[in-house]
Amino acid sequence: MKQQWYGDTCRVGMVGGGQLGRMFIQSAISFDVHVHALDPDPNAPCKDIAHSFTTGSLNDFDTLYAFGRDKHVLTVEIENVCIEAFEQLEKEGVRIFPQPRVLRIIRDKGIQKEFYKEHGIPTADFQLFNNSQGIIDVKLAVPFVQKLRTGGYDGRGVQLIKQETDFSKLFEAPSVVEQLIPFQKELSVIVARNEKGETKSFPAVECEFHPEANLVEFLFCPADINEDIETAAHELAKKVICALDMVGLLAVELFLTADGQLLVNEIAPRPHNSGHHTIECNITSQFEQHLRAVLGLPLGETQSVRAGAMINLLGAEGFEGPVRYEGMEKAMEMPGVHPHLYGKAFTKPFRKMGHVTITGTQIEEVKSTARTVSSIIVVKS
Repeated sequence: MKQQWYGDTCRVGMVGGGQLGRMFIQSAISFDVHVHALDPDPNAPCKDIAHSFTTGSLNDFDTLYAFGRDKHVLTVEIENVCIEAFEQLEKEGVRIFPQPRVLRIIRDKGIQKEFYKEHGIPTADFQLFNNSQGIIDVKLAVPFVQKLRTGGYDGRGVQLIKQETDFSKLFEAPSVVEQLIPFQKELSVIVARNEKGETKSFPAVECEFHPEANLVEFLFCPADINEDIETAAHELAKKVICALDMVGLLAVELFLTADGQLLVNEIAPRPHNSGHHTIECNITSQFEQHLRAVLGLPLGETQSVRAGAMINLLGAEGFEGPVRYEGMEKAMEMPGVHPHLYGKAFTKPFRKMGHVTITGTQIEEVKSTARTVSSIIVVKS
């Protein structure tokens, strides 16, 4: 008899207890799916809503193995985990999505880039280096982008080297160096795939990044692109997830170049910042879709039902301590404003504390409201 996916008979483990896990659990509750979370922070956002919560390291073999051994399905909200523990659990029959072999590819940006090259997936030209001296010795032409191969997240571990005087800032750890792409837009497509090989993707979104934090500041859907580019973006996202033979949810971040080509920038094997708007704007949210994919359920419909924008609520510069949201009530007086706070008690500069989705019938009106809301809400201490 097929394993039930609801109630006590199916124990789902979420490795990572941050805001992505929190929103995943919020969707899972509607399906009566019991999600158990593991996170090193005893006050992580998942703590109070998980079916059970365990405090512990995600990179310690014994901790992750002990957490996972009584689960039927394990999934992640972060790639930086002890893959060796996952591999052992998989051998013992625990279903893990995305699969450990997929995480090995994705968590190392160097292996990730080589995977694109091997499978004919268009991406920026790149070179791999073990240290900064190697970069200096080959006399690379500036400007270029340097990315740490492992450990980077939320804009950390990525830097633009504009001129030779910036060489003093080079990371010392193994890194990927990419040609600086003259792009016109940064896009993202989220695609899901279940064990049957069924795939569905969400409409492309357009991202605007914070100039200092290197984090998404605004997200807009529908993206301002033509139908041919929209179709090509979906086909490229599907090509990536099928080449990986991955089960779960995959965010595919893309550059639309000045000459109209699409290049894969990076991928994330989990719910993603560029899909938060789907909670209000799509038939199925990215979090519900992730749940459906990892539990082997039919994938949900992904069509947009309204235009949307998303703003990340980042901790303001110069403030660190107990969080306080200024201007929230004023912003909520505006139509179509939907705040999501992540339950983080303390703020610090550029920390993701929540997001706000703005919905409406016309994208230009939504964009205007989003920029107004962004100027009103300030995250302080």
